[in-house]
Amino acid sequence: MSNESNNTSSIISKVWSFCTILKDDGVGYGDYLEQLTYLLFLKMVDEFSKPPYSRKFKFPRLKDEKDEEIKDAELCSWENLRAKRGAELETYYISMLRSLSSEKGMIGQIFTKSQNKIQDPAKLFKLIDMIDKEQWSTMGADVKGKIYEGLLEKNAEDTKSGAGQYFTPRALIRAMVECVQPQPMKTIADPACGTGGFFLAAYDYISNPNNYKLDKEQKEFLKLKTFFGNEIVANTRRMALMNLFLHNIGDFVSENFISSADALIADSGLRADYVLANPPFGKKSSMSFTNEEGEQEDEDLTYNRQDFWATSSNKQLNFFQHIRTLLKSDGKAAVVLPDNVLFEAGAGETVRKKFLETTNLHTILRLPTGIFYKPGVKANVLFFDNKPAAKNPWTKEIWFYDFRTNIHFTLKKNPMKFEDLKEFVECYNPSNINKRKENYNPETNPEGRWRKFTYEEILERDKTSLDITWIKDKSLTDLDNLPDPDVLANDIIENLEAGINSFKEIMLSINNK
Repeated sequence: MSNESNNTSSIISKVWSFCTILKDDGVGYGDYLEQLTYLLFLKMVDEFSKPPYSRKFKFPRLKDEKDEEIKDAELCSWENLRAKRGAELETYYISMLRSLSSEKGMIGQIFTKSQNKIQDPAKLFKLIDMIDKEQWSTMGADVKGKIYEGLLEKNAEDTKSGAGQYFTPRALIRAMVECVQPQPMKTIADPACGTGGFFLAAYDYISNPNNYKLDKEQKEFLKLKTFFGNEIVANTRRMALMNLFLHNIGDFVSENFISSADALIADSGLRADYVLANPPFGKKSSMSFTNEEGEQEDEDLTYNRQDFWATSSNKQLNFFQHIRTLLKSDGKAAVVLPDNVLFEAGAGETVRKKFLETTNLHTILRLPTGIFYKPGVKANVLFFDNKPAAKNPWTKEIWFYDFRTNIHFTLKKNPMKFEDLKEFVECYNPSNINKRKENYNPETNPEGRWRKFTYEEILERDKTSLDITWIKDKSLTDLDNLPDPDVLANDIIENLEAGINSFKEIMLSINNK
């Protein structure tokens, strides 16, 4: 093993072990990740402001309650932070976090609503000391990224924090990117970017020398002008910015490219070449308010947008429509959406018909259960190409890959890997989607997972439903070869939770009428 890989393992081990120490003090993965983000960012800015980089960066002074710098106060710098101990360190750290939160650009976004969660000054000093001993700016982006992505995944596993909803399985993201094959000098958007997983996978694909040999201009564009996202949760947005920064995307003095605005409220005017997204799960958009009797009531949120074909409180249907608006006239998209988008009547049917007419909705990947941190989720990936206005529908046929029936994954014992999706990527045939071959045959291979349906066949279906299956579920017929008990139990829990979520939504609708 080389010294470099030994050193990498040593750093990862240190970061993880410190996380365990803080857990005993009630500091969870999410809180640890937050503090690590503040300190790592400050240390890297400090390193970049010194030789050999000598980047010009002006650290602000500590600020007063009006967010104005106090004359002759100390600078909010790494040098000052690491020189302090005990109660003085804690006081300075709290004041520094508040002062940096009102800065402009990426720094202000990283420190938005920042608070100290490490109550023991001795442990805070040890964490600062651990970060201070490493030269993070010279460390490979893959090493820094590995440490941070590992913590993000651990945080997603922490069911109490609810962070799993912002974390899409990396194997699935990679497969989606391999199918779309984004090109250099083109823009990529994600209107619900979570911790930035799609941006990282697209960055890795474009910067891979086996795919493209980038010149200086293309590298600069990839770093600063390719990605545009939205994330309304401040802490998740902070993690996304830091995750991208550690992977060499963006810059501490660059404009922030992840907006805190709700992407659904209005058309921002942005048009991208690609959209890669997994919008948040949960069917209804709603807001709470207090009525005249002083009781809390929920009211469905609907978005009135001229560019939407249907007004709906179904959040995913709204994202689906918004993503089409985001695309340039020749843009391409790959989006994770729940089953209800495929079969819901009313607004759902209207949106599906319009998509078939105005875009080439060419591929649907039906995903297995047990791959998301939020249980009870049944989802699909829809791949479509935007098209200019035309008389005839653009969708001629839809290719379905059933990766759900008789397939069982669990998050811990049997997690989904990229290799599990390789057959789908091959069937998708990214180099030419017009040259595809079905592996389904009613006589010779009725369990083939790759099958196409024509536009006419889809229109004949009830409510233009895209919720199509054809493979027999073996668990219903082959009682001698059932999956392991824990897989069966997990499937039962997934189905029950999906059913309960549906009933909750029905009850909410009834109660609000």
